Amino acid sequence: MPVIQSVDRALRILDLFDEHTTELKITDISKQLGLHKSTIHSLLKTLLNHGYISQNPENGKYGLGMKLFERGNYVIQSLDVRELSKKYLLDLSEKTGQTTHLVILDGKEGVYIDKVEGPMAVIRYSKIGKRIPLHCSAVGKALIAFKDSEEIKAILHEYVYLKQTEFTITDESEFMEELQHVQSQGYAIDNQENEPGVRCIAAPIRNHENKVIAAISLSTLVGRINESQLHIFIEQLKQATFQLSEQMGNGIPSS
Repeated sequence: MPVIQSVDRALRILDLFDEHTTELKITDISKQLGLHKSTIHSLLKTLLNHGYISQNPENGKYGLGMKLFERGNYVIQSLDVRELSKKYLLDLSEKTGQTTHLVILDGKEGVYIDKVEGPMAVIRYSKIGKRIPLHCSAVGKALIAFKDSEEIKAILHEYVYLKQTEFTITDESEFMEELQHVQSQGYAIDNQENEPGVRCIAAPIRNHENKVIAAISLSTLVGRINESQLHIFIEQLKQATFQLSEQMGNGIPSS
């Protein structure tokens, strides 16, 4: 796999900083990487624009930007929620016989970070690390429906509504209506919108700031689960995500 030179150089710049080296002059970066100052300047400008590098206005030196802290915090949160959610995924799968998933938002897609196979519903399209569209998945809807309007607008900017099945939502206005419906009921449904014959339900997991940081889904085969059973599963899922959110600090007053 070829290495993209500009990306490699940008990452090498970030690697120069640590707990002992918090700021560097452009001449220092140029010397350490063996690159011309003009090249370093262009790379730093790009990193500055995206928040991965900051510049001290008093001395002109460069340091790591807050965007790295923000992204690193997402990773930590996803690891925490994965560890805490495991028992809920196992318990839900055991109670229902269905396959359960834990998914986080990454850009304009969801990413499976954990999964428990259920004996009654073998869902083959999902696997840990795989990405899933937002518009045709229950977890995708649950991950963004509870964000503020500006965040949703930013996520859906230039979003491509690929048609996965005959039931897939392919229009933004229709999708926005669906998200409002998710908000009002507190959970999301994907009724064969991503995979024929598969119906999924999902509910959000919130942290101490009441922000949705992940979602748990339960996948079923349409031919095996009737509406009455699905309603029971929805209540079990909502209870599990509510309890997990409490463990993440949601609803606990800050001291």
